[in-house]
Amino acid sequence: QVQLVESGGGLVQAGGSLRLSCAASRRTFSSYRMGWFRQGPGKEREFVASITTSGGTSYADSVKGRFTISRDNAKNTVYLQMDSLKPEDTAVYYCGRRGLYEYDSWGQGTQVTVSS
Repeated sequence: QVQLVESGGGLVQAGGSLRLSCAASRRTFSSYRMGWFRQGPGKEREFVASITTSGGTSYADSVKGRFTISRDNAKNTVYLQMDSLKPEDTAVYYCGRRGLYEYDSWGQGTQVTVSS
């Protein structure tokens, strides 16, 4: 089982930026699609962005043009660069590893709070 550890969350004003990191414990990291999800107060967990093994990316409409997902396979790390943050981006952000059929490993989450 892979261990995923997120970092980089915090408090930022609207319009600001944050960069989240997710470090994976397994050297097979490069063989998996990775994703970022978030769960806001009173909301269900929702998809934010994903990146394939070859670097192809996908984004939720709500973050497209503002967030950028990337990965460094040499460091077993996936990143989420978040720019032009809005109060509605406030959530706990989780990274996940996609197995054969679904995301099957999750980190503990990192809190992002955007003040207006």
